[in-house]
Amino acid sequence: MFTARPSICHAHRSHAPKHAPCPHCGTLGHRKETFTRTVRGIAYGALLLIQVTTAEYRARCACCRTFRTQVEGIEAKAKYTNSVRDAVLDRLLDDGMNLERLRQALQRDFFLELSTGFVYDCLRWKVAQRNLADYRRWTLQAFSGTLGIDEMHLGDWTLLVATDPLGDFPVAFALVAANDQDHLGRFLRQLRDHGFHPRVVVTDGSNLYPTLLASVWPGAEHPLCVFHVRQDIDALVLDAVKRLRRQQSRRGHGGRKRRRGRPSSAARRRLTAKANAHVVFKHRFLIVKRREQLSVWEEKQLQTLLEYLPALRGLRRFVDHTHRLLEASQTEAQAWQRYATWQGDEAFRKIPELAKVLDGCRPEKFGKLIACLRSPLGQRVRTHNHVERLNRQLRHHEEVR
Repeated sequence: MFTARPSICHAHRSHAPKHAPCPHCGTLGHRKETFTRTVRGIAYGALLLIQVTTAEYRARCACCRTFRTQVEGIEAKAKYTNSVRDAVLDRLLDDGMNLERLRQALQRDFFLELSTGFVYDCLRWKVAQRNLADYRRWTLQAFSGTLGIDEMHLGDWTLLVATDPLGDFPVAFALVAANDQDHLGRFLRQLRDHGFHPRVVVTDGSNLYPTLLASVWPGAEHPLCVFHVRQDIDALVLDAVKRLRRQQSRRGHGGRKRRRGRPSSAARRRLTAKANAHVVFKHRFLIVKRREQLSVWEEKQLQTLLEYLPALRGLRRFVDHTHRLLEASQTEAQAWQRYATWQGDEAFRKIPELAKVLDGCRPEKFGKLIACLRSPLGQRVRTHNHVERLNRQLRHHEEVR
């Protein structure tokens, strides 16, 4: 714990020779006047005051009339050295501190009383150092041929993001005022004009993408994200589980009149319909979980659920058929054959929630779901998860920082 009066360290940095080169053409200029100011540096447990001396020069070329020199590591007119800016960014980005904790930590360790505006200036300073043209050239060289595209809503703004899921890096982004086809189309055409010609473009089920992708990259496959489709199907299946469970819970003793006197031991061990419904609610996720991912205990629990509520057998059979329908280890002909069987099962259509799934999965939509089967590159990327993970990281930084 530091004392109330920290030690004060002094240093001097100077860059004021008699002659200095013009920053544009290199012609030597003659020193006209010197300037001295004090900036804050970073020293653990102490106040570091740096006296900076620079000079103004009279130019002997046509580039400018005068120019000034700067000390390396200290920006023009800055009150803090670049090492202070780096310390701010390290705690903000690497250590994950929020704004208030960052300011408190630098005040405690280095006696730096930084304003909120200075922290944002550090971010702008770092962004200005990034050479986006070089990064764009690098992404073109490392591009795998697969794009994942998504949008993220930030209040009144929308962030459009494109990533390479196989190369595991962001390709491009754009902050736009509205999430519509005009802004998305401009974003996609800029990618095309920069030289990106993907063979596979993976998106979610938004209606913004099909028409634009067909016009910008007509030769690219456009598979839908299998994860999002399964998520929507599982939500409707769980809605059916909820409806059946409530019916079971309201059934009570099933119309049987309770006999007078103390119940027998077998009757005491037998659960009521309401208790059965509670067990179904507690383990409802087993209805939509893949068979190969079930443990031995979960297999037993699933059999118990189907015994408690036999109406769930139809839902479980539907889920198993859906998982086979979206397998990657099948041919396109097998997928269409399974799709015809799936759509023609009358037992599925008797359940309202499953009928909604069948009606929503039209042949044109199913064709996009299995588009990945037509190319080896598409089989490697069947989900939209890569760009979704990036969006979650950005959302986390936005909300917490």
